[in-house]
Amino acid sequence: MSTEQNKPATVPASVAMLRVLESWGVKHIYGYPGGSFNSTMAALDAEKEHIQFIHVRHEQVAALAASADAKLTGHVQVCFGSAGPGATNLLTGLYDAREDHAPVVALIGQVPSTNMNYDYFQEFAENPMFEDVAVYDRTVMTPESLPYVVDKAVREAYKHKGVAVVVIPNNFGYVQIPDTPYSSSSPTDRKPAPLPHATDEEVREVVRLIKEAKRPVIHVGRGIGAGGEKLVELSKKLQVPLVLTGLAKGLVPDEYEANLGYANRAACKAADEAFATADLVIALGSNFPFANLVYRTHEFKFVQIDADAGRFGSHHFLDYGVWSDATSFVESALRLLETGEVEETESTPFFRACVAANQNWREYLQKMMNRESDPLEFEAVYKQINRVAEEDALFSIDVGDNIINSFRYLNLTPKNKWTISALFASMGYGLPGAIAGALSFPERQIFHIAGDGAYSMVMQDLITEKKYGLPVINVITSNASLNFIKSEQDDIAMPQHSGIFLEDQDFAMIAQGMGVEAVTVRSSAELPAAFDKAVEVTKAGRPFLIDAKITDKRGLPVEELEFHMEDGKLVETINANYNANGTLHHPETLEEFFASYDGEELLPMTHYFELEGVEI
Repeated sequence: MSTEQNKPATVPASVAMLRVLESWGVKHIYGYPGGSFNSTMAALDAEKEHIQFIHVRHEQVAALAASADAKLTGHVQVCFGSAGPGATNLLTGLYDAREDHAPVVALIGQVPSTNMNYDYFQEFAENPMFEDVAVYDRTVMTPESLPYVVDKAVREAYKHKGVAVVVIPNNFGYVQIPDTPYSSSSPTDRKPAPLPHATDEEVREVVRLIKEAKRPVIHVGRGIGAGGEKLVELSKKLQVPLVLTGLAKGLVPDEYEANLGYANRAACKAADEAFATADLVIALGSNFPFANLVYRTHEFKFVQIDADAGRFGSHHFLDYGVWSDATSFVESALRLLETGEVEETESTPFFRACVAANQNWREYLQKMMNRESDPLEFEAVYKQINRVAEEDALFSIDVGDNIINSFRYLNLTPKNKWTISALFASMGYGLPGAIAGALSFPERQIFHIAGDGAYSMVMQDLITEKKYGLPVINVITSNASLNFIKSEQDDIAMPQHSGIFLEDQDFAMIAQGMGVEAVTVRSSAELPAAFDKAVEVTKAGRPFLIDAKITDKRGLPVEELEFHMEDGKLVETINANYNANGTLHHPETLEEFFASYDGEELLPMTHYFELEGVEI
């Protein structure tokens, strides 16, 4: 036998690295090529039958898409950038992944090792830049270690639900290394992690606190998972209304009468009012980023139920903490109710008042969504989205007013998937999220909802939808204003708005220039035909864009409602800072405040408290 035949098989180090990613189930990689990444680009071409390179037009889109993909699928996703500006452009998307606990691996190009430390073109110390964002941050030191380091990066990204960064000197990827299995992936990695469970004693103590309270509220987070229907049952049996964090939307049925919606600014009226008057708050599987505002308005007892004990007390001092999965806790409470160890609660005044106030609010939302508008207002846009959306549609929602409006008007159930930049709140998230959704869930209908300010940051990547035949319905609510910020400036004592008005653009024409079919609408009467066309085009496998030219009106700011005691009586008023800059009409009464947002039929929570005899 010849010496040549005795030689062990070899493979380029970058190919070995990609095979590691393939073994972990990675189907596609988002990025933008550069000279310092060419060895990996050569490997991507060699492995194109097994892993797909998604060529975006900006590295920020690559990282945001990988983050969204990881949030939607729960699986590790990969993005890359070349040395220098390619690397720095990834940071926004990587911070989004870090803040929302999404497992993402970022591959970073570096100049060849032979040129490192020579002040070479685009060479710089990349690891320090990623130190804050990453749970794992390494530079590959030898070609042979490249697949090992990437395998380790995947494992650390999963372990910490965060970002792992691997910096790759370009010349290493070309080097032939032994063609052996480098992956540590195994069936064990696909098993769900064990979750903590509450003891019966802990459940009984929480129920005792609920029964002692006059105005209890459960603040529900995404930790409830698939337990939304069971939570509804518990809410009824214990007479506790539910207030949701934004990420829990769709997990608890919207139609449940005591699902009051959301607190703070992206809020529903009854939810903010109930929260502002509660004497017991039970945070159930929730991590509320606005807690330092909402949880500090008044004193109440605080119970926290969470699978992550590290979160205890992070937002409010604890009266009682239970280390438990949220749904498991609910199931245990229902079991004790069924066996009679815990008694059901009879109808309570606070529960009835919250339900009545919630019904009043929902009737207002329906009125706003169903009325005709010319010029176009945002509510009518959501009516059409709900009309044409399939029951398992996937939504990627950008930052700004569309977050508030989606929470209030968009129909979501556990059958849907949806994604936002939750904690980092990065503008420009919607389009990358839609690209990711269309790639990982090609069987689903995909919606991208964004304002003109957010969309214009990343709109070059509409061409990516066209390039890969991604049938996304892109809905751009265009009002030539950073309206979310404009509303904030309404309530600041500044002489006028500053920096929030945008130059309008013809987004439909720009889309058509990219070869994407599009239409502009300016009145509610034009919307049905536009959305019917969007469905027709996307069902044929092509993206479509609707440029909805809406007004820049402010949605009813329920966060401005406040409560205080006056002569032993609870009084509901408007925050003194409302309309501090004088742009809007300043109402003297709650009735005038509601009427200024076309809510003449809205009644204050105190009305329902008096009607039902709620004790304060």
